[in-house]
Amino acid sequence: MYDEPDDKIVLTNHSRPIGTLTALDPKTGDIVATVELDDTAPEGAAADGRGHIFVNNEGKHTIQVIDVKTWRATASWPLAPCEGPTGIAYDKASNRIFSGCSKTSVVVDPSTGKVVASIANGTRVDALGWDPGKKLIYIPNGGEGNVTVVHQDSPDKYTVVATVATFAGAKTITVDPRTHNVYLFQPERGPAPVPPADAPPPPTGPGGRGRGPQGPIVAAWFIVIKP
Repeated sequence: MYDEPDDKIVLTNHSRPIGTLTALDPKTGDIVATVELDDTAPEGAAADGRGHIFVNNEGKHTIQVIDVKTWRATASWPLAPCEGPTGIAYDKASNRIFSGCSKTSVVVDPSTGKVVASIANGTRVDALGWDPGKKLIYIPNGGEGNVTVVHQDSPDKYTVVATVATFAGAKTITVDPRTHNVYLFQPERGPAPVPPADAPPPPTGPGGRGRGPQGPIVAAWFIVIKP
């Protein structure tokens, strides 16, 4: 992500023995800071423009707060009932963080670190879109092949207004704040090859997840949602 107020490119890195956040100078490409996090699987990050960066920790089900003056983690907030937070956005007008999670996404008040609202959605969420002009949150559900569209009625009240069919596996999303168009993309795969009868099972990732064998890419989908 690009932290415009602080003029830094911010990377979150799945790594062992611990995940990290790396800050880069966009003019020189130099690394200006590396912050160790609580989890090996940090995901999305968002800046509030007030000297803080919020990072979703997928494995720990938390948000960590990074102080951009000292480049140190200053707080860690539990996100229950959220599990596996990935996509994230910050709304300056309402001072709220939106954290996209599998099955139940959450809204956090950064002044307290508390979850103030929850949103029912689908599975295999890996991103989150926010349109501040329309006050709409877009949660892409790769498992179901759809997007949950949520309206911010007030800082602590949210209403699901639509479920838009997309394509199975589509879970990367972005919003154009000028046109209000929403974009997703997803490759389409053919049948997976049949493994030999004596082949060992595929290795699993964090939380017991594993891709297993995949078929060849036969097409690619670029999807546009117009509100």
